[in-house]
Amino acid sequence: MTNKSESYEKKSFGKPKRGGKNFDTRDKYERGSLKYGRRPSNGDGREDRAKSFVQKRRLNKIEKDVYKDSIRLNKYIANSGICSRREADELITQGLVEVNGKVVTEMGYQVQKTDRVVFDGQSITPEKPVYVLLNKPKGYISTTKDDKARKTVMDLVANASPYRLFPVGRLDRSTTGVILLTNDGHMTKKLTHPSFNAKKIYHVTLDKKLTGEDLRLIAEGIRLDEGVAVVDQISYIEGKPKNEVGIEIHIGWNRVIRRIFQRLGYEVESLDRVMFAGLTKKNIKRGHWRILTELEVNNLKML
Repeated sequence: MTNKSESYEKKSFGKPKRGGKNFDTRDKYERGSLKYGRRPSNGDGREDRAKSFVQKRRLNKIEKDVYKDSIRLNKYIANSGICSRREADELITQGLVEVNGKVVTEMGYQVQKTDRVVFDGQSITPEKPVYVLLNKPKGYISTTKDDKARKTVMDLVANASPYRLFPVGRLDRSTTGVILLTNDGHMTKKLTHPSFNAKKIYHVTLDKKLTGEDLRLIAEGIRLDEGVAVVDQISYIEGKPKNEVGIEIHIGWNRVIRRIFQRLGYEVESLDRVMFAGLTKKNIKRGHWRILTELEVNNLKML
């Protein structure tokens, strides 16, 4: 059995579902993917200042819409997330939009904040979708409020948006790493529904070394109360002790990673989510946040 275990540790996983190359803290899971245009800083501070300027400009653009007394009807519809402005123009000309109970077909019609806009029998709101990526520290819970007055992720993103944001999924109080917050209900539902298979990658530190046999058992699936916990990929982290592993998973069961290891007699000392739905914590300090770029938002919509 020992020889079998050692043999398993040395070879790569045969199936993509079971593993692949070893996780490397220096690879894309820590550095971010270059397809989003991220490159190492040159160390002179100019990149940080440029990013700060871009973040302020994005936030100012959002706030301008909030404080306007009126807004063009096509923009109102587009901000609600239904479609683009051009597509909204077509809906308006087809007589599919009502304002205060009356069909409006006029291009450039200005909607007041107090107006009621209806499309396809449903009232819509003009909030512009906002997407905020937070690198969550320990000690914060992933809810909008807490009856026990504990710190929440909302305390960390209080100045990120003039709109009310909601966390997409949850990280428990002692788990750190990437979490997305948004006012886009459709996106939240999409990313949290199991059928969309939003990938999540974690850096796990255990209280002792993970044996090759137990690594194999986890890759094959550990039975928990809800059923078999399917792991998409798991391996040791290159250059790290064998009590540190990388694990990729898409199921969203409560505390699932901690329970997987507990079932085999391990305790998780630290759990850090380094990727969620293609988004990484690249260049986001612990406890800090940034607004997603248009390219990142488009990538989420294409999932």
